[in-house]
This record gives sequence, C-alpha cells and structure tokens, in this order.
Amino acid sequence: MKLAFSPASPYVRKCTACAIARGIDGKLELWKVGTTDPALLPLNPLSKVPSLLTDDGVALYDSPVICEYLDSIGDAPKLFPAAGPSRWKALQLQALGDGILDASQPRRREVALPQDEGRKEYIALQQGKVARALDALEAEADKLGLLTTIGEITVACALGYLDFRFPHEPWRPGHPKLEAWYAKVVELPPMAKTMPVG
Repeated sequence: MKLAFSPASPYVRKCTACAIARGIDGKLELWKVGTTDPALLPLNPLSKVPSLLTDDGVALYDSPVICEYLDSIGDAPKLFPAAGPSRWKALQLQALGDGILDASQPRRREVALPQDEGRKEYIALQQGKVARALDALEAEADKLGLLTTIGEITVACALGYLDFRFPHEPWRPGHPKLEAWYAKVVELPPMAKTMPVG
C-alpha cells in the first residue's frame, strides 16, 4: 500500500496512527508529495493528502475512508466497532476530532492575511467550535480508552495538532481530565511514532 502524505498533516497522522495500532504499518509505503504536485491527481482528483493506493490498485481518500480500510486488514482488534452504541460513540468522537482539525487547519492561513472584520469573525467562529469541542471532550474524558477506537485516535491527533500549530492558545487550562488522558496516550506507539514535523 502506498500512502500520499505530508509530515505535518494531522489527517495523515491519523492514518499512520491507525496503521500502527493495527500492527500493519510495515505494509505502508509513505510517499511524500505536495498537494499541488500533478503526480497526486491520478490518485485523488481533489489533490489532497492523505490518499491511499491499495495493493489492488484502488485509490482511497480521505482519512475516515482510509482508516476504515486499514482497519479491515490484519487480525488486531478493530478500531471501528462493528455495531451498536460503541460504534456510534467511536464515529461521534471521530467526527468531533475531525471537526477540531477542520476548524483549526484553515485558520492558520487566515491569521497570516490582513485582518479585516470578516476575517476576524471567521477566526472567532472557528475558535468557538474548538472551544466547545474541547468542553464536550472534557465532559467525557474519563470514559476515553487508550487509543482502542478510531474516535480516540482522532481526538488524540486533534489535540496533538493544537499543540503543534497553536501552542500560543493552550487547550489544557480548564480541561484537566482531557489533559490527563492525553498525557497517557501521547506516549503510546500510535502517537509517539507519528509526531508531526514541519
């Protein structure tokens, strides 16, 4: 399998963390490619990373689809529960973690541009989404496991991204339970081996 990646992408990190958690990271060839590189287009018409080329020649994108595909390989315990309340909780947490990333990644570009009122309102809107998501995670942090589901992996990647790109906006104050959970999981192989660079 070939994964188109950027070393700073939290969505790529989510995929590689899943591969590590599933014990199949040795089967994953990493292809460092920029999103403006025309070589990426045959793999993904959206020209985004992560994109995965399976051993069967099928192109998959983006991180929720790639992670579910990786979860279908090998014999390790599944990150995507099969059915019932545990599945919906894992998918809800994945959506919450992805939502933090979706609200944070574009904001990095916005702060580098002239700060007119529209841009300031947009930035504040995205900050509000992250703040509410962190409060929701704090409320259920004592129920989070040790990266046993796709939801927990996604949340850990989102918190890591906030540390990486927004250290001037610390998320830990006011979230002691979430901080304690993250301190445990950041040391586990799926997180420890995928620290972002760049």
